[in-house]
Amino acid sequence: MSVELNHTIVHARNNRESAEFFADLLNLETTAEWGPFIAVGLSNGVTLDFATVPADSITPQHYAFLVSEEEFDAAYAQIQQRGVEHYADPRRQQPGTINHNDGGRGVYFMDPAGHAMELITVPYGGRRAPAAPNTGARS
Repeated sequence: MSVELNHTIVHARNNRESAEFFADLLNLETTAEWGPFIAVGLSNGVTLDFATVPADSITPQHYAFLVSEEEFDAAYAQIQQRGVEHYADPRRQQPGTINHNDGGRGVYFMDPAGHAMELITVPYGGRRAPAAPNTGARS
């Protein structure tokens, strides 16, 4: 059996606010609440399950998303229209701009709970090579 990430829990001060912020930015759908979670599904079947937790128990995390050029353009337009602070770099030393690394584009911004979000159009290291078949064998 191959191993795939199915979901991860994203701590938020308000699960609905954070889920909708992310979903609206990338034109994705949110689910109905299920227990303490509101999920946002990604195209590869992974969900981000946003959960409300006390603000003082949130440890900021980094989430990076590979998007198409068209999705990047649409999301970046939303970032600019909404006045979301954004940066070309993870240390937030290049405000109001994007980067052009590895033949693609990228941008960093914070979500409502303080998580560092990143959108990239090309994985670090350049364009993806065709994936080798996963035989499940260990070497």
